[in-house]
Amino acid sequence: MNYDETNRGAIWKNDNKEKETHPDFKGSVNVDGREYWVAAWRRADGANPKSPALKFSLTPKDEMPAAPKAVPAKEEDVPF
Repeated sequence: MNYDETNRGAIWKNDNKEKETHPDFKGSVNVDGREYWVAAWRRADGANPKSPALKFSLTPKDEMPAAPKAVPAKEEDVPF
C-alpha cells in the first residue's frame, strides 16, 4: 500500500555529533511535495523532555546530495 508522505517527516538523534554546533537531530521532511533535509537543535540544556523546544534548518534535497552541516537558525528566522 502506498502512503501519501506530503507534509510529513521525521528526525532522529544525531549519533555523529562531534561539535556543539552540530545538530542534535537530523532527518528529512516533505513540504508541499518537495523533499528537504532537516537539522534540529535543542533550544536549551535541561529543557523539559516531555515538551522539547527545537530550532530547525531546512535544506532542499535537490540542492544538496547529502545531509547538511548546517548552523543553527536564529529563533526569529523560524516561521512557526
